[in-house]
Amino acid sequence: MGYSNAYNAYQKTNINTASQGRLVVLLYEGIIKQLTTAGTYIENDGKIRPENIEKYGICIQKAQAIITELQVSLDMEKGGEIARNLMSLYVFFNEELLAANINHNKDKLDFVLRMVKDLTESWRQIANSVANAPAATVQNALNIQG
Repeated sequence: MGYSNAYNAYQKTNINTASQGRLVVLLYEGIIKQLTTAGTYIENDGKIRPENIEKYGICIQKAQAIITELQVSLDMEKGGEIARNLMSLYVFFNEELLAANINHNKDKLDFVLRMVKDLTESWRQIANSVANAPAATVQNALNIQG
């Protein structure tokens, strides 16, 4: 088994055995990866080389798809104010990323990236604090559907 196959098998096992909190963290890490990669296509002068425009857009779209997945996983009834606040934040992120994609705006991209990094750390702490809790407790703490 080659390195690529072994890595893919590891990733699949990591996802299949992850707690719900860990899955949220993995989604946030996916956003970070895509936005970081997108940022590498923006040159120091703020422009993107023509051959990288499509790659940049694909990274932004992948990040937006992950954010949308986070949105649909929110349980708005059980999640209360936290779920409503996360929904507003996710909508805002997608709007900012749409603008960053259209205008190649590095400031908007960097802003969303910083916010997602902060959220990732918070979710890591939540996921770790409820790692050994019963599933219903984890679902309630993370405001996600079962």
